[in-house]
Amino acid sequence: MQSFDATPQLLAALLDGMEAGLCAFDRDGVITHWNSEAVRILGWTAEEAVGRKGFAGWAARTADAEEVRSRLLAVMDAAGRQVHEFALLTKDGRRVLVRTQSAAVQGADGRPGGVYCAFSEVHAQIDLERSIALSEALFDDASSGVVLVDADLRPVVVNAYAARVLHTSRDALLGRPLGDFLDQGVEELESAMQHVLAEGAPPAPAELWVGLREEGGTRCCWRSSFVRLGSPLGEEPVPLGVGWLFHDITDAKVAEQEAAVLRFRSNQLQRAARAVAECREPMEAATCYVDFALAGFAENALLDVLTVDGTRLVRAAATPAGGAGPCLPVTGGIPVRYGEGHPALQAVVRTGAVRASFGALAGSEPASRAQVDAWSAARRWPEGTVHGLCAVLRSRGRTLGTLTFLRGMGRRPFDRVDAAFAEDVALRVAAALDLAAPS
Repeated sequence: MQSFDATPQLLAALLDGMEAGLCAFDRDGVITHWNSEAVRILGWTAEEAVGRKGFAGWAARTADAEEVRSRLLAVMDAAGRQVHEFALLTKDGRRVLVRTQSAAVQGADGRPGGVYCAFSEVHAQIDLERSIALSEALFDDASSGVVLVDADLRPVVVNAYAARVLHTSRDALLGRPLGDFLDQGVEELESAMQHVLAEGAPPAPAELWVGLREEGGTRCCWRSSFVRLGSPLGEEPVPLGVGWLFHDITDAKVAEQEAAVLRFRSNQLQRAARAVAECREPMEAATCYVDFALAGFAENALLDVLTVDGTRLVRAAATPAGGAGPCLPVTGGIPVRYGEGHPALQAVVRTGAVRASFGALAGSEPASRAQVDAWSAARRWPEGTVHGLCAVLRSRGRTLGTLTFLRGMGRRPFDRVDAAFAEDVALRVAAALDLAAPS
């Protein structure tokens, strides 16, 4: 088997494969090497460049050539690399501003034997520097979250904003599945990233609701954009991962939802007022208000009025216990057997709204349907009730009874905004009932 020294061929291949132009000078300033990238930038071939002394008369203006030559050869007497910017001439006569890195080449005797000079167009170098600066700014000072995930959807780079929103450190997220720190909504997020890997970025940002596992499932809304990351060095566009850019818009979305709810409830009360104007009977007017208030607010409603002596509550109207339906009057006048401490009785004593929820008693342990039914039965509420809101009926300085709204399983508990709405409805119901009450 015949062997040969491949060093010259390897060196030539490396020089021609460089992404920067390269030329080398001997001690007298004569060009000894000129690679293919130098040909691309300036247009002069290696045959035209090698053997020339400096750039005078061909690759640089006469007025500039001597300064360029002296600064390059001065590198032989300096330590390390030096960076310069020169204006050179292309073969077709255009001026090109290049940025060079130059260093001395040691000879066999240890003395400087020449200079090598690697150069590139300044605008290309500036583009690279801008890209690097943009990347560093995104990962340090950006006011939006930036997360890079690999093809297995595991974070590999996380910026400070993203770590802060996720309530963890930047290093703690690296290499972990998204499901380790996200709860609800992680399937939608992963599906979006898989789509980007397969098809490319979607045309518009997406608003994703997710739950933070570290915060007990706290829901957040993130306006998210995605970009597919591909290698600029590969012949085929093989995706390296996904860039996920997002901004936390939870506060704005919650405010928007609350405003929409308030508008809807206000419209319902206005519609109810127009319908009540056509009611002939006070109880019909009272139940009309309740029916309009129930839409989107609760599944059931109970209307209890106080007896003449003010000691007991009597069921006056109610929605069907077994399903949806209008609030209808109840005949019989039998007092409701509410136990001591019942929310309706508390509302009468406090003359204000009282909320009750099965979850507050059951804690974090999962509850069975039997436990829920037992809890609701003890309060004389329909089966499956898990949240109750009792508002007092007041008119002309008197307490007339209570209005109770009930929610079933799968609904959120009543909050303060809900209590304010229930009290508003109760005032209208009380005004209607007061028309039939003795003075």
